[in-house]
Amino acid sequence: MGDLKHYVIRGVVEGRERLRLLSRIMHASTTALFDRLGIADGLMCLDVGCGGGDVTLELARRVAPNGKAVGADLDGTKLEIARREAAELGIGNVEFRLQDIREEKRAAEFDVVYARFLLTHLPDPASAINAFYATLKPGGLVIVEDIDCSGCFVFPESRAFWRFHELYCAVVRKRGGDPDIGPRLPLLLKDAGFAKVDLSVAQPMGLEGEVKLIGPTTMENIANAVVQAELASRAEIAELVKELYDLAADPRTVAGTPRVVQT
Repeated sequence: MGDLKHYVIRGVVEGRERLRLLSRIMHASTTALFDRLGIADGLMCLDVGCGGGDVTLELARRVAPNGKAVGADLDGTKLEIARREAAELGIGNVEFRLQDIREEKRAAEFDVVYARFLLTHLPDPASAINAFYATLKPGGLVIVEDIDCSGCFVFPESRAFWRFHELYCAVVRKRGGDPDIGPRLPLLLKDAGFAKVDLSVAQPMGLEGEVKLIGPTTMENIANAVVQAELASRAEIAELVKELYDLAADPRTVAGTPRVVQT
């Protein structure tokens, strides 16, 4: 979704591996959300900005055998990886499309439209939400999960973490995005015509394990964008990455994801 130049996080194969990590970290909270909302057999689902298709495949499993999941993205490399993995897993009720749904007039064909960590990168998130609305059948459901970086925390305090936080927020804003979009989501949906808008909050954190790796891996994947924006040098970034991995490896530190608003 959207021109790829707005994305600050590296794409293609390297970016796919970070998304795989992120999907494992978010699996429990996202699947619990799907459980509450009754995502089950027979539904037609669209995963917008699907990346490597981890959530698309989860949706396909849930709506089988009579439903279908479609993943849409602009990164053709990630989509090819997703198609191959779906075939290897034997998941047949899934399709991956190289498309921007805002630029195509489509029929209202979906019962569910889902997007995670997409709107934060877009200069005009309302246009994407309007496209979600147009793509849904009457009475359909939109599910949006996105970040609120103002809700980050780490313990004990870490200079490297807060410098990473500063750089991430700065480079997202420089490309027109909003790193704190989470609290805006309910009103964005209401303004697009959605009714019965509700929200919850998730924030995976930990003392050990993969959840603590999202900071250093994200810093690695935004390095090019940060350097291009002249916000930090390669040398500073290398030192930050080392310190963030050290923080993650220390069993006496608490770290994890930004606050995630589920709407």
